[in-house]
Amino acid sequence: MINEFRGKYYFLSNFYNRKIKYKDLTFENNEAAFHSEKDLTKRKEFCNLNPSEAKKLGRRVKLRKDWEEIKDQIMYEIILVKFNQHEDLKQKLIDTGDEELIEGNTWNDTYWGTCRGKGKNKLGEILMRVREELR
Repeated sequence: MINEFRGKYYFLSNFYNRKIKYKDLTFENNEAAFHSEKDLTKRKEFCNLNPSEAKKLGRRVKLRKDWEEIKDQIMYEIILVKFNQHEDLKQKLIDTGDEELIEGNTWNDTYWGTCRGKGKNKLGEILMRVREELR
């Protein structure tokens, strides 16, 4: 089991800085691409942000009406893009084998990850789905 995305497994994190092209824009990292989808009128504002800046701005934008229904699909698309656009990261993901991927955290994110062993771990589930598809 991989229970946090730090150190050797930091590449699994959306905070890992690797440029991705998503829907005709280039972002510095997955975190920025994800938050850019919350308010389509502000997408370009996220392109050159580091992950922390993107998360902060993402908390201040007006959420699109369908956000809760589509956020998992958007996360899936962005994760897939990251690993399809970077062969080295794709191989590292595949090399995790059949390990369970858990986005363990200390900031109480129990939707995308787990905190103190509790949470839905949606990010981990999406990463495992993408890993399987890329094999």
